[in-house]
Amino acid sequence: MTSAGSTDVVARLRAAGCVFAEDEARLLTAAAAETGVPLESLVARRVTGSPLEHLLGWAEFHGLRVAVSPGVFVPRQRTAFLVDLAVELIRDRTGHPVVVDLCCGSGALGLAAARAAADAGRAITLAAADIDPVAVACARRNLTPLGAPVYEGDLFEPLPEELRGCVDVLLCNTPYVPSEMIARMPPEARDHEPRTALDGGPDGLDVFRRVAADAAEWLAPGGHLLVESSEDQAPIALDVLAEHGLAGRVAESDEHYATVVIGTRPR
Repeated sequence: MTSAGSTDVVARLRAAGCVFAEDEARLLTAAAAETGVPLESLVARRVTGSPLEHLLGWAEFHGLRVAVSPGVFVPRQRTAFLVDLAVELIRDRTGHPVVVDLCCGSGALGLAAARAAADAGRAITLAAADIDPVAVACARRNLTPLGAPVYEGDLFEPLPEELRGCVDVLLCNTPYVPSEMIARMPPEARDHEPRTALDGGPDGLDVFRRVAADAAEWLAPGGHLLVESSEDQAPIALDVLAEHGLAGRVAESDEHYATVVIGTRPR
């Protein structure tokens, strides 16, 4: 690509509101060279709002390159905080911890947790599930190399019975955007990611409530459920956990602008 062409791509991306236009131009150029998709096609789709990650075919998350595909939720950088918390809890478990990534999307949380746990010297048994067949196919691309099964179905329904009461760490990135706020989201999320991965109902906690209602049955004694929420939703989420017999606490990260609610099954 010529220097003049590079300048033109950067200018078009910047005019479309891409804050990191130079970086995006470089990544799109590399993607065009690797995939054979014309650069003009990639730039045109980006300018009209397609998520950069969908065009590249991957997202950077927790130091990893995670495969993503059109129609699949793109993992957010703030969710790395949830993974860090999960890895701390995995270290505290004895034996061979069982980790489940529920509402897994691309499987980014499970993948990152498994890699980070391995780096810390802890192997885990990992499984994942999602209701969206497009997400399941994407998650299998990321998790099959780890030997981790990905099940298709609604929340806990597709999980094998032998996991009931045995899950040490349950990662669950439930949708938590209130329905009326969806229209205010950036177009690249609102128009290109599945609504089921974004819309959490009137107060954003509908799916969380369903998870919390059944979590104690699937968690091992002393096992933990980790769910991302907003700061305002956290007190309500704690009440929901208490209603279902889980001891709740809130962890916050100023660095990641993230809030995570943790529910623990009593031993």
